[in-house]
Amino acid sequence: MSKAYENVKVEREQNVLWIILNRAHRLNSFNDVFLEELADVLDTAEKDASVRCVVIIGDGDRAFSAGADVTMFPKATPVKAEEFSRLGQRVFGKVEEMSKPVIAAINGFALGGGLELALACDFRIAAEHAELGSPEIVLGLIPGWGGTQRLVRVVGLARAKEIVMLGNRIKAEEAFRIGLVNKVVHFEKLRDEVRMWAQKLADGPPVAMKYAKNALNFGSQVPLDAGLRLESSLMGLAFSTEDLKEGVEAFMSHRKAEFKGK
Repeated sequence: MSKAYENVKVEREQNVLWIILNRAHRLNSFNDVFLEELADVLDTAEKDASVRCVVIIGDGDRAFSAGADVTMFPKATPVKAEEFSRLGQRVFGKVEEMSKPVIAAINGFALGGGLELALACDFRIAAEHAELGSPEIVLGLIPGWGGTQRLVRVVGLARAKEIVMLGNRIKAEEAFRIGLVNKVVHFEKLRDEVRMWAQKLADGPPVAMKYAKNALNFGSQVPLDAGLRLESSLMGLAFSTEDLKEGVEAFMSHRKAEFKGK
């Protein structure tokens, strides 16, 4: 990944790719160029078989992302606003649909579109000072990048209504209590904690990891019997992989498995 971006930095740590949202002067808020750059990075990461896990984090210690750049709003027409909404939905959909696990390292504010990006990730680990929320309602808006849909699936309808319709910010510990984040740590320990999670995920079997993510994400959106059929199909496919043979042999030999993603 040698391409230079205006709003995104990329760091590689072995088989883990760190995507750093790099617009700190605007609290890493998104405009259309920023979204397009993030989409390109995600597409490149998806195609790179050597990338086993992706981490998304904001630059600095103030914000993961404060969402959409509101300075764009006064000039937006209803048509342009809908297009901007669909663009954000497509980009964040790439995170949810990615074949590799994605961790949101929430290093500060995750508001509006920032929360929506975090919701599209598989895991959310937050620094103690982080605040999360959907404040669009105070602007006379509603979330437009998946917030009304993914938030319900994570915290339930009642909590989602509270977060979206009141527009209150939630402290990290409260977010953990309601299941919005997986873990809360000191800011100084955030990268180390995320690095530990990421490496454990990266060491896992890539094909089975992809199947597990698909079964969990999409099976939970259909009736139970359809989800069970999806689960059975994906489990059966896992039996065709070399990784399954390696995993069983490693387990029987009391050694650590070395998965190849085949």
